[in-house]
Amino acid sequence: MPSVHLVCDSTADLDPAFRAAHTVRVVPLKVIFGDQTYLDGVDMTAEQFYARLATPGPFPRTSQPTPAEFEEVFRELGADGGSIVCTTISADLSGTYTSATQAQAALPELDIRVIDTRSVAVGHYAAVKAAVRAVEAGGDADQVEAAAVAVRGTEKVLFTVETLEYLRRGGRIGGARALLGSMLDIKPILEIRDGVIEPVGRVRTYPRAIDRLVEECKQAAATWGGAEVVIAHADRPQIAAELVERMRPLVSSEPSLTVVGPVVGCHSGPGAIGVGFHKPID
Repeated sequence: MPSVHLVCDSTADLDPAFRAAHTVRVVPLKVIFGDQTYLDGVDMTAEQFYARLATPGPFPRTSQPTPAEFEEVFRELGADGGSIVCTTISADLSGTYTSATQAQAALPELDIRVIDTRSVAVGHYAAVKAAVRAVEAGGDADQVEAAAVAVRGTEKVLFTVETLEYLRRGGRIGGARALLGSMLDIKPILEIRDGVIEPVGRVRTYPRAIDRLVEECKQAAATWGGAEVVIAHADRPQIAAELVERMRPLVSSEPSLTVVGPVVGCHSGPGAIGVGFHKPID
């Protein structure tokens, strides 16, 4: 029986250890400094990106993969007759989903399933994790697709940033635009809600923002009888490690920890902390 191949774009920000342990093909977005273009996670690591961001120079911007780049990957993986399940960043945050579906349409002879995760970073990572579990349990394409989609049913993605300036410059600020002008006095609590960024609260200090992320996850886990959790940080490893310790007794399995990569980091800026959690999938 042909296998099921997994593809995601680089905004899932998969932890290197996870990538080494599982078979997931990553199609990179691009980060651009002036006239220099880097493939996310290929030509530039997260550590290199944040070091570059701290130096004088042009403000970075990002670019989605082309349909041809997805098509090349789909052709290669589909050559054995296996199905392909591909997850992408929310279509409301990037044109990446459109590129993937255009590649899908160009290859009607292949069984390709393209899923808009309606999320990014930790939320996208969670969908990939669910798909990996389904593949490794021997699931067929329908079961793998269903597992990735099921995450969206209960998932909540919350994050805080040190400044809204990066979201504003990148044009991804969504409903959080209402908070501009008051950021000297507050730290925002933001949510990826139905694929877009919306504000859900604001507190006076960064530690209180982290407390809010923990409390939201705690309440959900109590309701669900556990939770699957992914935590990501933008150049704040110590804060993220402490957050994992706080989350561990609240949830049903070991929290996944990763670093916000160059493309997502262009829009969050350094200091962002994100938590994605969803009801455990049977």
